[in-house]
Amino acid sequence: MAQRNPSAGIKNWPPDDRPREKLIRKGAEALSNSELLAILLRTGSAGNSAIDLARGIMEKFGTFRNMSHTDSREWKDFRGLGPAKIAQIMAALEIGRRFREDEARLAQRKVTSASDVADLLMPQMRDLKTEVFKVVYLNSNNRIIEIGDAAKGTVNQAMPIVREIIHTALQFFASAIICAHNHPSASITPSPEDKKFTQELSAAGKLMAVRVLDHIIIGDGSYFSFADEGFIF
Repeated sequence: MAQRNPSAGIKNWPPDDRPREKLIRKGAEALSNSELLAILLRTGSAGNSAIDLARGIMEKFGTFRNMSHTDSREWKDFRGLGPAKIAQIMAALEIGRRFREDEARLAQRKVTSASDVADLLMPQMRDLKTEVFKVVYLNSNNRIIEIGDAAKGTVNQAMPIVREIIHTALQFFASAIICAHNHPSASITPSPEDKKFTQELSAAGKLMAVRVLDHIIIGDGSYFSFADEGFIF
């Protein structure tokens, strides 16, 4: 692997080490806090890269949460950090805070029909180019505990996730679940594999005392509900 000078500008680093390229290639979860912050900063100062500046900020504040409870005086000692960059950081922290608020409100939401789940998931699933499975985990009052990704790929590839879904439901102490996946073709007609998956999931749920309330197929602006069509009892 190519070596780099830590103090050199990020543009001179090997491509695999650059935070932005690393994020695109491996996903945001693969980056450290300093690397994520460096992407926001974009540039550093003379002799210091954006990652050097980001590391200094993280060393001072420790966590993003601590960083959010600051005023301008606490930022004055960082070279290369002007009002515009501080505003970008504060905006990103506020987005994160509001995201957590949205999650908290989501946890209070009660599911009463297939349309509730379709309305919730369709905006993020209708335009996906591959099949993605999501599971809505519910408590005994049909209020949402969590919405998790189960698998990516076709139903054939996803068959082994039945065990994983039920196992996760037990970990969440969920009383019921609703499974959903998208059809990139936009057709909501269930395939034979969709039907087989639903049968196996329902059977596993009954065995482990986890109610499988529905399996929803999401298309482009429409959905198919196995429960509404009488395929789940």
